[in-house]
Formats: sequence, C-alpha cells, structure tokens
Amino acid sequence: MGATKKDIFNEEQNRLATVLKALAHPARIAILQYIIKQDACICNDLVQELGLAQATISQHLKELKNIGIIKGNIEGTSVCYCIDEKAWKQIKIELNHFFSDTIKTEECC
Repeated sequence: MGATKKDIFNEEQNRLATVLKALAHPARIAILQYIIKQDACICNDLVQELGLAQATISQHLKELKNIGIIKGNIEGTSVCYCIDEKAWKQIKIELNHFFSDTIKTEECC
C-alpha cells in the first residue's frame, strides 16, 4: 500500500473530504433522508424501507456513524439510530463555508 498524503492537507480539508466520502453513496443519502423524515429515532425499519439487505444497511450505518452524523442506542436486541443534531449543524456549517467562496468564471477559460 502507498503512503497516505493526508498530512499535506489541513484538518478542515481532511474532515470535509471524509464527510463527503461518507455521504457519497445514494443508500446513505436515503438512510439520512428517511431518519430525518421520521422525526424520531428509527429501529429496524430500514430493511423494509430501502429494500437492501440488513448487512448492507449495517455497513452504511457504520459509515454514517463513523463521521458522527448519526448516533445509535442499544435497546434490547436492536439498535436505534437518530441524527446527531450537533454534528449535522457542524457539517452544514462546513459545507456552507466551502460553497461560500465566490468564483469568477468570466475571467477564466
């Protein structure tokens, strides 16, 4: 395996890249949209809702949990997930900051 180049980028660039990588799958977007639409924690509803295998959904939930955008609580034999509002707001701020830079395409190409 090649050496990582993460150390040549700043913390903000690495964080944003990690978040965007985790969000760059339609199943993960669908999971987040479903959780947000429910306006509550969800437990075991995703298999029926998305039509994906439980193992596949679990892997996607793991990726979303790794970036902190969702959190889960164990209740009996199931894990219930909800949006971590603090993390959601922070990601929103980071993305707004990234897209707030003005570009001048008329002076280029």
